[in-house]
Amino acid sequence: MKKMLVFQTDFTYKEGAVAAMYGVVKSVDEDIEIITATHEIPQYDTWSASYRLYQYIDFWPKGTVFVSVVDPGVGTSRRACVAKTKNGYYIVTPDNGSLTHVDQHFGIEEIREIDETINRLHREDNGAVSIFHGRDLFGYCAARLVSGQITYEEVGPVYDTRLIVRHEIMEPVVKKGQIEGMFEICDPNFGNLWTNIPLPDFLQAGFRMGDRIHTLIYHKDQIVFDRTIPYYDSFGKAPDRSVMIYNNELNRMAMAEVVGNLCKDYGLSYGQDYKVVFLHE
Repeated sequence: MKKMLVFQTDFTYKEGAVAAMYGVVKSVDEDIEIITATHEIPQYDTWSASYRLYQYIDFWPKGTVFVSVVDPGVGTSRRACVAKTKNGYYIVTPDNGSLTHVDQHFGIEEIREIDETINRLHREDNGAVSIFHGRDLFGYCAARLVSGQITYEEVGPVYDTRLIVRHEIMEPVVKKGQIEGMFEICDPNFGNLWTNIPLPDFLQAGFRMGDRIHTLIYHKDQIVFDRTIPYYDSFGKAPDRSVMIYNNELNRMAMAEVVGNLCKDYGLSYGQDYKVVFLHE
């Protein structure tokens, strides 16, 4: 298989961190192909890092190695790890919640803590650096792994998958004529909000294409959105600036403001504090 590393971080391209990290990879093995998933994860947002991995990982060739560096605890006692997923991938990341969604949806088969004595970049001019593990630890170890310089077993010692740091995810609740869930993520470009409600559960609750659905959104315990809106399979079926429900690319229910930005225009966001309830009229 072609040697590929797929990267996501919250570094942005505004300065040289990404270039330094990629330079380390190429210094290990110039033949490694580096693919950027995104360097625009919201700052310090390990929840978003977790969701984005889940969003795209299963579309890549089996055996692909992913590097996810959103690391507000860099240099602390949080584990640096390489996870082997049950669906055939490797994720090099701090163990700080970034594995939550992949573990929930695909499962973690095994996890190893990176042995920094052999799988960390050591140079005379960076021996005291503890704030750039993306370059010196995660990128370097991932490059050694994907190039075949080390096996997965040589990453470091195994630790119990039950010790993986996980964010809490509210499970959808299905009732007759009603379903509730949470907003897991926002599309940062278009402002659409994606729920954790699977399409089959939505249909099980009795909703059908074209229905007008009473929709309540709670921020903590306060209702911040209370409208009856349509469920369509295409944005083109609703008027501009109207709000609709649709089935997104991951077969989860989502909401959008057509040719608008639902998050910005309605002051909405995602995470455990945002609950959505769909009800029959």
